[in-house]
Amino acid sequence: MYQRKLSLGFVLATCAIALAFFLSPAPQSSPLLARPLAAGFCAGAALLFLLAAWLADARSILPGLLGAFASGTASLLLLHDPAVAGAASGGFWAIVIACWLSGALGVINLANIRRLRGERQRVVNIAIPLLFGATVFYLWEVGVRGFGVSPVLLPSPSAAAARFAASLPILAGDFVQTFIRGVLIGYVIGCGSGLLVAILAQRFDFLGRGLLPLGNFFSALPLVGIAPIMVMWFGFDWPSKAAVVVLITFFPMSVNAIAGLAAAGHIERDLMRSYAASHSQSLTKLYLPAALPFIFNALKINATLALIGAIVAEFFGTPTQGIGFRISTEAGRMALDMVWAEIALAALAGMAFYGFVTLAERATTFWHPSYRT
Repeated sequence: MYQRKLSLGFVLATCAIALAFFLSPAPQSSPLLARPLAAGFCAGAALLFLLAAWLADARSILPGLLGAFASGTASLLLLHDPAVAGAASGGFWAIVIACWLSGALGVINLANIRRLRGERQRVVNIAIPLLFGATVFYLWEVGVRGFGVSPVLLPSPSAAAARFAASLPILAGDFVQTFIRGVLIGYVIGCGSGLLVAILAQRFDFLGRGLLPLGNFFSALPLVGIAPIMVMWFGFDWPSKAAVVVLITFFPMSVNAIAGLAAAGHIERDLMRSYAASHSQSLTKLYLPAALPFIFNALKINATLALIGAIVAEFFGTPTQGIGFRISTEAGRMALDMVWAEIALAALAGMAFYGFVTLAERATTFWHPSYRT
């Protein structure tokens, strides 16, 4: 049944490519056959789709993805024609549909692969989100340029990437101001103090009972209300941004760490008592190792919260640098390509930071059941 659906999907992609040869890519544009390069890519894509439809199993992944690449390349070549860009019609969108359909089938086919070993499984796990992301960016690109969307409303990914490459010195200064000074310093102070308070709360029960309700209260405070107060208290430079990060990362860490320190089983606690272990020995040998998954869970949550908090805090006052400052300023100037470049910078920084914390978690909690295969 699955093979039949897969074969039908690639047949539909072939039909869409065939339809593109009969429909003009734009109302006042030459047909596809008058464009040898684009027509060659489309013909190659159709042959690859037919091969994938005939195979209709895991072997169809490569020809299907190659066909998606060929049809996607053909559509991007057509967009270089001023008559097509902004006025694309049926022939162009037929190629786009074929590319999208074949790419989606390739991702689905990859996701259905099971029981691969070692590096092959890792390659598949990495390829699936990369192909999915590439499909999203492709549809964004052809949608914006094909429909002629104004760059003031939504720039294309290629325009944002070009602005990113042309503004590297500015982006580097914004990264240092927001991430290195504001996020990292506040993250270390907030997470460190939250863990310390959690250790004290585990030792003194009254502190834990009083801290958890306060944690729920402060977690509900709106960030846009806290940020201007921190700016008034600590000034316009990075200390106010670090203070916001400390405030929003402290309680997630403390609440998760308290829950983690209480996760040690009664049998393990009785064993430590039978060994006459001191509290510091029990803490380092039992409670903290048991709490590590909870602590890293808080660290991963705070990795994204810290960056968001620092950027929002920069909207309420900052020197002439910073991701939040640049987003606010460039949005007022209608320079949306620069805004998206800053958003891409923040996304890359957040992903890298989250990935670093995840690698640290794997290196220290490899013994946890969730990592056993």
